Amino acid sequence: MAGDKVSFTVNEGEIFGFIGPNGAGKTTTIKTLLGLLFPTSGKAEVLGKPAGDIQAKQRISYLPESPYFYEHMTGAEVLDFYCRLFKMNAATRRKRVPELLEQVGLSRDGQRALRQYSKGMLQRIGIAQALINEPDLLFFDEPTSGLDPIAHKDIQDLILSQRKQGKTVFLSSHQLSDVENVCDRVAIINRGELVKMGSMDELLHAGRTIITVSHPGSDLVAKVQPLSEHISQDGEFTKFYTQTEENVHKIIDAVRGQATLVSVVPQRQTLEDLFVEIVREGRH
Repeated sequence: MAGDKVSFTVNEGEIFGFIGPNGAGKTTTIKTLLGLLFPTSGKAEVLGKPAGDIQAKQRISYLPESPYFYEHMTGAEVLDFYCRLFKMNAATRRKRVPELLEQVGLSRDGQRALRQYSKGMLQRIGIAQALINEPDLLFFDEPTSGLDPIAHKDIQDLILSQRKQGKTVFLSSHQLSDVENVCDRVAIINRGELVKMGSMDELLHAGRTIITVSHPGSDLVAKVQPLSEHISQDGEFTKFYTQTEENVHKIIDAVRGQATLVSVVPQRQTLEDLFVEIVREGRH
C-alpha cells in the first residue's frame, strides 16, 4: 500500500479513522484503495478483491474533500444525473432521488439550484451522491471541513447513521474531535509509515486527575505537595494535579477532615494530544 510501512485491516461495519499530518500519505493511500493509483510493491485489497476491481468498485463510494457539482443544476437534478451514470431507469430514479434527499435532510431543497446551497448543504448533496449505489464501504475525505457547528453535527450524525445501517466507513479528517467521537478504531500515519492503530481505549491512556478543595490550610498543602505534580490556587479553591490513582487516594485521605473536597475530575488524553505527540516525535 501507499508509503513504506503501511499495513492495516478495516473491519466490516465499523467507522475507521485514518489520520496524519499533511504529506503523510493519506490521500495516496485512499487513491490506492480506490484503484486510482497502483502500488509499486505490496498489495491493496478492498472487500476481498484487489483494489480497482470492477466488482469491488460497484460496492464502494467516495466523497472527496472538495466535491464539485454543476452549480446551475438543482439538488434533485444532480442526483438524477449520477443515478443515470449507474444506469438506473426512470422509474427507479423517480423513487431513489427523493429517498436520498430525505436521507440527507434536503427534501425541501431538492428543487433549488446548487449555487444557492451553503457549504453544509453541498456536503449533504455529496453524501447523497455517495449513497446512490447503496455502498457497503464509504470513503469520506474531510467531510466536515469548514462547516458551521449545526452542519458539522448533522454530518457527524449522517456518518454515524451509516454504521447503524451496517455500512463500513473509512474516514480521513483533520477534525480530530470528530474522529474521536465517531470512530471505532483509528490509524495514525506519519511520513508514509503507520505508527499507531487501535481503538480509542487502546490508544488514549488516562491522564492526570484534578482534585479541587476549598480553604486548605498551609499544613495540608505542604503535606499533599509531594503527591502532586502541580498545585494551583484560585481564591478559596486549591487544585492538586496528580498522575497516579494511588496518589489520588492518598490526597483524598489527606483532605478528609482538613478541608472541603469540591471535586475529583479525571482527565483522559485526547486524540489531539496523542496526534501532536506522535508528529513531534517523528520530526525529531
